[in-house]
Amino acid sequence: MEPAVSSGLQDDTPVASRAAAGYVDAMSEKHDCAHAEDCLPDYSGNERRTWLAAGLNFLAMIAELVVGYWAGSMALTADGWHMANDVGALTLAALAYWWVRRQRGNRKYSFGAGKALSLAGYTNAILLGVVGVLMIVQSIERMVNPVEIKYDSALIVAIVGLVVNLGSALVLGHGHHHGHSHDHDHEHDHSHDHGHDHSHDHDEPHVDHNLRAAYLHLMADALTSFTAIIALLVGRFTGFGLLDPIMGVVGALVIMWWGWGLARSAASQLLDKTPNTELATAIREQVEALDDAKVHDLHVWEFSPGRYGCIVSLKAANPRELDDYRKAILKDTKIHHLTVEIAPAEANSPQ
Repeated sequence: MEPAVSSGLQDDTPVASRAAAGYVDAMSEKHDCAHAEDCLPDYSGNERRTWLAAGLNFLAMIAELVVGYWAGSMALTADGWHMANDVGALTLAALAYWWVRRQRGNRKYSFGAGKALSLAGYTNAILLGVVGVLMIVQSIERMVNPVEIKYDSALIVAIVGLVVNLGSALVLGHGHHHGHSHDHDHEHDHSHDHGHDHSHDHDEPHVDHNLRAAYLHLMADALTSFTAIIALLVGRFTGFGLLDPIMGVVGALVIMWWGWGLARSAASQLLDKTPNTELATAIREQVEALDDAKVHDLHVWEFSPGRYGCIVSLKAANPRELDDYRKAILKDTKIHHLTVEIAPAEANSPQ
């Protein structure tokens, strides 16, 4: 712990009184959440699962290309190259985890490099949209210029693709559906000119846009394989081949909808949008429930997946101890980095 800056006041002087008097009493540890590893959850499990899924898809891609070339099957060869899209998306997600892990503890990133995961997720969301557009274009082209469909070969390819994508999605599924809780509890009290308190709570499950993007890429391909199987079976036994491109358009629209939702969610974090208005309202109400305290500035943001920061500036004619406000805010909320600023107000002045 770094040495305290002398304030000229007795140690038992209330923190709020020190702030009101304009003294500086800086107590800080060498590493707080602004720089330490505990700004980020442990993504090692997600990284391993993503690399494994990428490896499975890469092996399936090579197998389809080799067998397709050997058997002279254009359908199998085309699906092999199509699977390269999944390999690219999964590799991007895995590299994002690798890079974030390499940046843990890097002081250049005030709250850690966790937003890189949302950036990777946003990029993959855009790629989902591009895939959807290309599918619609190709499907419309098939409607205008129908081609003979080799149903038996196409069915084999679609079933293989469905199995590979569902298997890879199961590999990622644990990390996608379950958040991670951490038992690291660190509290750092920082009192400066206005009184600062930094607290960190580490048991909040997190939503990972990067893993979600990789998962959606696999589910998108699984969806196209599933709709293709239905269309191919109908076409094989009824001769209604037009259903194949129609199902292609339906699948493309669903994929684009998924991509749009993912892009909006990831962009909200990248732009520091308040993640939950109810959370901000609860913080304001909890602070203002203490005597004459009035919140005049409040900021809540998500600085990495599932990690929330909060800055509260309040005025009070008779301010309490900093710890009272900290406990009130953290009582029913999950804030991982909290800064409380107290500005004394005149008893009869408007707040």
